[in-house]
Amino acid sequence: MHGSHPSRRAVLAGSAAAAALVGLPSVQGRAQAAGSAVGAATAASPYNWRNVFIGGTGFVTGVVFHPAARGLAYARTDMGGAYRWDDSAARWIPLLDWLSQDDQNLLGVESLAIDPAKPDRLYLALGTYAQSWADNGAFLRSDDRGATWTRTNLSVKLGSNEDGRGTGERLLVDPRNSDTLWLGTRHDGLLKSTDRGATWAAAPGFPPKPNASGQGITVLVAAKRTLYAGWGDGDGTSSATTLYSTTDGTKWVPVAGQPSGPAAKMPMRAAYDSRAKELYVTYANAPGPNGQSNGSVRKLAVTTGTWTDVTPVKPGGADGFGYSGAAVDAQRSGTVVVTTNNRWSSGDTLFRTTDGGRTWTSLKDSATIDVSETPYLKWGKAAPTFGWWIQMAAIDPFDSQHIVYGTGATLYGTRDLKKWAPQIRGLEETSVLFLISPPTGQAHLLSGSRDIGTLYHDRLTSSPAGGLATNPLFTTATGLAQAANKPSYVVRTGTGDNGNGAYSNDGGQTWTPFKSQPSIAKEAPGPIATTADGSVLVWSFIHWDATKHPTQRSTDNGATWSEISSFPAGATPVADPTDPKVLYTFDTATGKLLASTDKGLTFAARATGLPSGDGGYQLAAAPGRSGDLWLSTKGNGLFRSTDGGKSFTKITSCQASYTLGFGAAADGASFLSVYQVATVGGVTGVYRSDDAAKTWLRINDDEHQWAWIGQAITGDPRVYGQVYLATNGRGIQFGQPA
Repeated sequence: MHGSHPSRRAVLAGSAAAAALVGLPSVQGRAQAAGSAVGAATAASPYNWRNVFIGGTGFVTGVVFHPAARGLAYARTDMGGAYRWDDSAARWIPLLDWLSQDDQNLLGVESLAIDPAKPDRLYLALGTYAQSWADNGAFLRSDDRGATWTRTNLSVKLGSNEDGRGTGERLLVDPRNSDTLWLGTRHDGLLKSTDRGATWAAAPGFPPKPNASGQGITVLVAAKRTLYAGWGDGDGTSSATTLYSTTDGTKWVPVAGQPSGPAAKMPMRAAYDSRAKELYVTYANAPGPNGQSNGSVRKLAVTTGTWTDVTPVKPGGADGFGYSGAAVDAQRSGTVVVTTNNRWSSGDTLFRTTDGGRTWTSLKDSATIDVSETPYLKWGKAAPTFGWWIQMAAIDPFDSQHIVYGTGATLYGTRDLKKWAPQIRGLEETSVLFLISPPTGQAHLLSGSRDIGTLYHDRLTSSPAGGLATNPLFTTATGLAQAANKPSYVVRTGTGDNGNGAYSNDGGQTWTPFKSQPSIAKEAPGPIATTADGSVLVWSFIHWDATKHPTQRSTDNGATWSEISSFPAGATPVADPTDPKVLYTFDTATGKLLASTDKGLTFAARATGLPSGDGGYQLAAAPGRSGDLWLSTKGNGLFRSTDGGKSFTKITSCQASYTLGFGAAADGASFLSVYQVATVGGVTGVYRSDDAAKTWLRINDDEHQWAWIGQAITGDPRVYGQVYLATNGRGIQFGQPA
């Protein structure tokens, strides 16, 4: 997945373990080149953009309250950007929507840091994946709370969406000199900058050797003028060193008397009680968010060097788990909150102490959870849980009873330690895969996503009242289709434990599971299509490891299935929008368009010689027109057929096409509006054409790019100009002409 952007510059090569690790400044969206003035935003878009409201839906991995500015807080997510809290509006403001498709790996935030003495300063370390195929990370600094940025490209990789993403923070402002910053990496050791992140070098005197497969530095924290670094690559033995400290910034030494063994294998987070002069450290035996079965909470009296085990509950037996989040109450010495993680037996909780860890109270035990604003959090059950993947907690320094904690799906908050509700307005982290805008009915939008399955959006400005589609409940949607001539009939497929396919006769409000399914469906559910009249289903099967299996067909709402031997395994079926006998598919392996004229019994090749070799190509059929097919082939461009796929013509008005959809025609236009994520004139963006792709209007701008957006797009068939865009980490974007 890649695009193009004219302002991208190369990242400096080099090893982080080498003496010189220099970042290269570059301009990108709202990021400014080092030394340049903060300029005005690009020209206003002809569209207004906002999120279709779902509410969270992703892993909030960190929240930092500013200790000197009431109501100022920042949140980071594993793959959905960073946010600033707007206290007056009680909502989060996204800070990274300007990231282009070319920089999609930067939408994940590895760590964030604030300057305690200068509230306008904010720092972010970006990089979603540290794998060999991923781009290097980047560092951003802001002097206006994230309104504008100065960027430095790093020559190391970061991994905000990998194991260990709930640890931290890995980024720290030095309390002795706020121009000095420290960045703990996963595989390249400790980095240091003396110019606020404009350049970086390997930190001198840090003894552990980087591990290419380990966690590296998991947490950095300051206790007055002493800095502590948690090391996540210890082996869990009695001799393993997992915590280092420095008093001068040049020599790092193992902290004396530190805990060791399986319950203290890996420091997860740390919080300093400045009044008591005590450092609290949470530990686990794995980085999480999965796989933890042991852990502890330890307290270090920094003036005496004395360690105390203050673990609330010892993990053990069937109730194995780790400890993760840690937060100190700035107003009340000895008041601390820690979180459990991966505690599936008893359920994760927040433990709170008011006496320095001598006694603890489980906040879950007295909690009431109100998810009326985001009903999906019930997960198809009568009531929500306290949450899982709780790897962070934060206490408002100006309000001791205002506590927030992040889960794998939302951010919960309380003002009285008993009543909890999502504190998530404005923060949308969904990875969206499918969009349908029905031509009739109450809902203008249906969606299918990773992690939250399928939603019926009865309103665009509030979370779907019905919550997640159930009967069955899917974790991730793999297919979503509507019968063009019978829009009340919708089918969906996905991953789940109680069936992998269902149909609806009321436009997606309620569902009935298929009476049976092919045996491969549980392991490898893939995309599905239904003929224009809803009489036939064609279901493709693709395993998570990309293994493809024979496609199946049903003529009785999924009661029975039969194999289609002539359908290319793993291909996506597409129904003709007017003729119920006709279906199509594109074989990316061979570059062939295949069609069926017998309701999917057999498929035969038509056009050949089209681009091949990329499974991300998308075939779309123009609504209301039989045989009008459009093929997006990413960097190979856009192709159109008006004869049912017998021949295709390349559309030369764009250079690349990533995803395409249709909406209501403009007044007086002879063809539907066409929407696509494409490269036109060298600029990758969101485009609309009102003249059948002769010309294109860019309808987003450089402030609204949302990183990777090449998965799905659709116009509204009832409202001209209204468009819905799927993002990979920033939810569903909803655009209207300004």
